Amino acid sequence: MKTFLFAIFSLCFALSVVVALSQDAPNQAPKTPADIGARLTTIMGIVQEDGEILRFVTEQRAWKVDNPETLKGHEGHYVHAEGYVYPDKDLIHITEVKIPTARETREADIK
Repeated sequence: MKTFLFAIFSLCFALSVVVALSQDAPNQAPKTPADIGARLTTIMGIVQEDGEILRFVTEQRAWKVDNPETLKGHEGHYVHAEGYVYPDKDLIHITEVKIPTARETREADIK
């Protein structure tokens, strides 16, 4: 009887070790912009096309866009964008683009 219980206990322990080792480690998950230290920001500016490259230009600086497909069709427009800003790289990852309302445009012109 002791041998049978010891065998059952050993089998349970071995299975728990196998399950624990077979799970993916959480640090192997792809990193999101928030994990890297970028902050989600709402920003307004003009989409400029320079050949094949699209830039997002605000009053302060011109940003390189790491996902320019989100800006396709907005070339030359003043837009309201939401995205993750990486100021040390002059880079922005845009998540959403909208045409600003008349009020937002007017307020930006007054500043």
